[in-house]
Amino acid sequence: MNNSNNTKYWLLSCALFSFFLTWSFGFSLFPIWLNQTIGLTGEQTGIIFSISALAALAVMPCYGYIQDKLGLGKGLLFTVGALLFLSGPFFIFIYGPLLISNFYLGAILGAIFFSAAFSAGVGAVETYVERVSRAADFEYGRARMWGSLGWATATFFAGYLFNLDPSYNFILASISACIFLVSIALLNSDELKNDKLDVDNTVAKDNEVNFKDAVKILTLKEFWGFATFIMGVSCVYGVYDQQFPIYFSSLFPTQDEGNAMYGYLNSFQVFLEAGGMFLAPFIVNKIGAKNGLLLSGVIMAMRIVGSGYADDTVTISIMKLLHAAELPIMLVAIFKYISLTFDNKYSATIYIVGFQFMSQVIASGLSVVVGSMYDTIGFPETYKILGAIVSAFVVISYFVLSNGNSKQALAPQKI
Repeated sequence: MNNSNNTKYWLLSCALFSFFLTWSFGFSLFPIWLNQTIGLTGEQTGIIFSISALAALAVMPCYGYIQDKLGLGKGLLFTVGALLFLSGPFFIFIYGPLLISNFYLGAILGAIFFSAAFSAGVGAVETYVERVSRAADFEYGRARMWGSLGWATATFFAGYLFNLDPSYNFILASISACIFLVSIALLNSDELKNDKLDVDNTVAKDNEVNFKDAVKILTLKEFWGFATFIMGVSCVYGVYDQQFPIYFSSLFPTQDEGNAMYGYLNSFQVFLEAGGMFLAPFIVNKIGAKNGLLLSGVIMAMRIVGSGYADDTVTISIMKLLHAAELPIMLVAIFKYISLTFDNKYSATIYIVGFQFMSQVIASGLSVVVGSMYDTIGFPETYKILGAIVSAFVVISYFVLSNGNSKQALAPQKI
């Protein structure tokens, strides 16, 4: 990379680091906060996630289309950054009190805010970084690694800070958002436009993106094959992960010990995940995008089923650490699969709609059902059922995912 592109890499890496730092301070212990501080049941927590998923359904397609239309423009990122900055006061002064005094009003308002800032915001940020990485000649995985490090840094302190005062985490979330805004402000995206850097025609000009063509994506069988994997594998795994911290902490002698240990272990897991982000491009380039998705699905199924049989702190901790192998492979494989299968100028739309939007579709209904199952049959039995569902969809995905161009899939690419 030349000096200019090297600067872009570090600024975007810093933006990813601070985005995930903010997100982690606010949400790494979110289920525990809802359960122990606000006093919600498993079913009520499921309702929170379900309403949040429904709100995200409205925001995500808009974000995908807007970011594709903006190309390398930063307007949407500044909007996301402003919401990140406001997240701390929102948690402390609005969301928490509302959940206690008027549960459904608080749940709806929180769902709208958090969807715009985090659930849809992460897609806008990640697809922007991936788009610039192709134009500025650096690997997406190398930049995304810093996002994992940001999450790990926050979770390392989150459990301890939570036991002191949960508000400390929310205050730090707003402070770290300032770093995100500064990083985006310093990024010179106009330089990429002016230099007309267009690697393999992957950076779209604004007038090449139109709503009619974006909608046509929904008619492609390749899109629905991709969506099948996301809905049956990634989405179910996401619902499983929502209340996992509650079950994890329950296996320790005291809640405080479980909360602190979850924070430490989650931090260690995400540090491992950052290393996985560095290695994942090599793995996916070797086995291909489709096989990368299937491999991540197998690891997901192993973790869910294993959690159902784990009855001690050591085994459940091992299940937690499997996330460090699954997530990097899945994220890198998703971007490579999209670049091999679809028109790259709609990469943000496909990623946000095909991956994030579909995840929310399933989560909006499944979260409440699974939350109720936790209350009635318990976490272990629920995990065994969810693991069986994911395993079945991994097999189905083998047949419905597109093979793409096998030679291209195996070739080293900038990711």
